[in-house]
Amino acid sequence: MGASKTEHFSTTQNEMATLAKALGHPARIAILEHLLKVNECICGDIVAELPLAQPTVSQHLKEMKNAGIIKGNIEGNSVCYCIDEKVIEKLQFYFKDISSKLTVRSTCC
Repeated sequence: MGASKTEHFSTTQNEMATLAKALGHPARIAILEHLLKVNECICGDIVAELPLAQPTVSQHLKEMKNAGIIKGNIEGNSVCYCIDEKVIEKLQFYFKDISSKLTVRSTCC
C-alpha cells in the first residue's frame, strides 16, 4: 500500500477528509443525531440508544472526538459528550460553498 500524500492537498481538503472519514459510519451518524436531540450525554446514554456494545460505542466516540466533531468533558467518573458547533459550522460552510458553485454552473455532464 502506498504512502498517503496528504501534504499535496490543502488544509481545507485534509480537514474535510478527516471529518468525512469520522462521519463515514452509520453508528457515528446515529451518535451525532442523538447528541443533536439531547445536547449532551454520557457514553452509557448512547449505548442505551444504539444496538452496539459499550466498547464499540466508546471507539466510535473516540474517533469522533479525535476528528473534533464532538467534545468530551469529565464529569465525575464519566465523560459528558457534546457536538463541537465550530466544526459543524466548518462542514456547513464547506458544503454551502459547494452548493453555491453547483448552482452557478449552467451545464451538466
